[in-house]
Amino acid sequence: MSVTMTKAEGVTVLTLTSDPQSVLPPICQILKGLCYSPICCSVSQHLKKLQGSSQSVLGALQIMIGLLNIGLAAILCSSGSGSRWQMDEYMYPFWMGGLFILFGVVSIVSEKRPSPCLVILNVILNLSGVAFSIAAIVLYSINISNIWLWWMCENNHYYNYDYNRHTSTTPSPDKTKCLEVYAITLMLLRSINAVLIVLSVLEFCVVISSAVLGIKALCFIQKREKNKSPEDPQLYKPLLEEVTSNPAA
Repeated sequence: MSVTMTKAEGVTVLTLTSDPQSVLPPICQILKGLCYSPICCSVSQHLKKLQGSSQSVLGALQIMIGLLNIGLAAILCSSGSGSRWQMDEYMYPFWMGGLFILFGVVSIVSEKRPSPCLVILNVILNLSGVAFSIAAIVLYSINISNIWLWWMCENNHYYNYDYNRHTSTTPSPDKTKCLEVYAITLMLLRSINAVLIVLSVLEFCVVISSAVLGIKALCFIQKREKNKSPEDPQLYKPLLEEVTSNPAA
C-alpha cells in the first residue's frame, strides 16, 4: 500500500492505494503505509533545531544508568545474600538495565535522525520508562531491607553484629574478626542497593525530561503547520501544475 499526501489551502488529502495481493487486512496495510511513508519517516530540520543536543545527553545518561544497573546487580546476585529470591528468579535488574539502554539509544537516534515517527516513538518509550523506573525504586527498596548474612560467623539472621547483646562470654579473636567482616560486608551490600535506588530516581527524572522535550517539539511543529501561510512560496505548493506546450514551428 502506498500513501500520498496533497495539500491545499486548509485541506489535506491522503490517498491510500491498497495492494490486493497482500495477505494483511486493510487496517494493517494502512498502518504499514503510514509508518513507511515519507511524511512520518522524513528527517525534519525543525525538530533537529528544537531538540538541540539535549536528547543525546539524556540518552547517554540512560545508557550509563542501564550499564550500572547490570553491573551492580551482578555483584548482588553473586554475593549469595545480597539479593532476595525475586531478584534471583526474575532477574529484573538485568532486563530493566537493558530497557534503560534501549531508551537511551532511541533518544540519541531520535536526535540524529529526528523524523516525526522516531520522536513519537521516543516519547512513548520514555513515558513507559517512568513506570519501569518507579518499579525499580520499589523493588530495590524492598531488597535493601532484606539483606542478611546469617551464614557468616555461625550466626543467624536474628543476631545483631553487636555480639555483646547476645553473649556474656568474651569472644575469641577469630570471632571478633568475623563479626567485623560481617558488618563491613553488610554495609557494602546495602550501599550497592542504595546506589541502585539513586540511579532509579535519576532514571525517573531523565525519562520525564526526555519525554517533555519530545512533546514540546511535536507541539511546536504542529502549531507551526497550522499557522503557516499559503502565500509563502517555500511552503505552498499548488495541487496541479499547469503544463504549457509550445506549438511546433
